[in-house]
Amino acid sequence: MAAPLVLRQVLLLRVCLHSHKRLTAGAVAVAARHRLWCIAATNTPSNQADEKISSSLRRVKEPSSYPRWEDDPDYRKWKDKEDEILGDIEPIVLLTKDILHSRRYLDGERLTVEDEKAVVEKLLAYHPHSEDKIGCGLESIMVDRHPQFRHSRCLFVVRTDGGWIDFSYQKCLREYIRDKYPTHAERFIREHFKRGSG
Repeated sequence: MAAPLVLRQVLLLRVCLHSHKRLTAGAVAVAARHRLWCIAATNTPSNQADEKISSSLRRVKEPSSYPRWEDDPDYRKWKDKEDEILGDIEPIVLLTKDILHSRRYLDGERLTVEDEKAVVEKLLAYHPHSEDKIGCGLESIMVDRHPQFRHSRCLFVVRTDGGWIDFSYQKCLREYIRDKYPTHAERFIREHFKRGSG
């Protein structure tokens, strides 16, 4: 009867040692689970096991000796500026997404006076080719299906001569950010806008 118990403890010790040898810097939490399992499986008195478990957990929860990004003053400045930019563009982004993705407007429908004013002043005015988009004159803004990507809806400039042309609200936003936040614009655009959209 003692032989199976000794054999079991030897096998558990071998598993614990093998697990300990395979530890890497990124596997601290996994190692703690293995140690906890090994400690719980051995025949140690419960108060000793509890003490070993709590010390293992303390080691896992101890802060890293590496500097945290939040402590870096440049990173903190960036995060503050990022929050400022997000707060600045959030109202027009929410309005635009509501216009494009809600049932407020049917395909081919022109925007209300309030929505049109917001889109023209806060988006179209910043489009890199706004003069070309407006052409002979702006009659209204409408929402409709994109001519090439029929599953997507986008905003269109309706010209005074009856012609109409689509424009990207994301291009407008990128130019607005470049204009208002020149030192942080490229990083913000890289992190918050889809790749390949200009």
